[in-house]
Amino acid sequence: MANESTTTTLNDLLPSIVAEALFVASEASIMRNLVRNYTIPMGSGKTITVPRYPQVSAAALTEGTDLTNTAVSTDGATLTVSEVGVMTVVTDLARMASASNVIADVGRLFGEAIARKIDSDLTALFDGFSTNALGDGTTAITAAAIFQAVAKLRSAGVPPTDLFCVLHPAIAYDLKANMTNTFANPNAGILQNEAMATGYVGTLAGVPIFETSNMANTGTTGDYKGGLFHRDALGLAFLQDIKIETQRDASLRGDELVATAVYGVGELYDGYGVELHYDSSIL
Repeated sequence: MANESTTTTLNDLLPSIVAEALFVASEASIMRNLVRNYTIPMGSGKTITVPRYPQVSAAALTEGTDLTNTAVSTDGATLTVSEVGVMTVVTDLARMASASNVIADVGRLFGEAIARKIDSDLTALFDGFSTNALGDGTTAITAAAIFQAVAKLRSAGVPPTDLFCVLHPAIAYDLKANMTNTFANPNAGILQNEAMATGYVGTLAGVPIFETSNMANTGTTGDYKGGLFHRDALGLAFLQDIKIETQRDASLRGDELVATAVYGVGELYDGYGVELHYDSSIL
């Protein structure tokens, strides 16, 4: 049976593990900062329901005529949390022989792993945007597609603020190529020059363009589904943020390091997102 007491050295280093992992997860996960975040209090179950109110319309009135009752009915999106985690054993010999801080390095790996998991879970939801969808996975994306996606959301009354676009880097390449005349016209404008100089699209049609490789392929090489969405389109609920625990294994002469998080993701409002289904010309 493992001895649950930790060594004095590991106790001294443990705060560094937690601080490093939380920092890396916050920095590496772009999606976490682009969607609506919720916290589920301990003891409140594994789900959180987000009520959704419909749009209502006002009408002109006639003096002396009573108003017609307008029924307001809500529905809701439910997010269910589950555990994710990663574990490794740091042996005494590895810690003593290493020139670097093994514990901090492992903490960094843990944070990056959970951050990538959060991103991939959220980007997988782009496939669920059924109200608005552009592309069929056979052509490369263009700047016109971004403007068209924004037009679809704005036509539906989606607020113009807090709009974001997330693409796979191989798809974003074609967007940059389209904007810069296949990287041959660096003087066409500010955005084109920025794309040529830094490789960063920046803001297009008033929407920040982000890239992440934490996006699953649709099954066809170079075929990815990105998304252009309002923050309220997707939700991320945490019952427990990243937690790192240790357990001493005396017979193994090492310490188990376990990182876990308890969270759930889900679509909050389908009409607030546009699926961008395009094929990369370089894959």
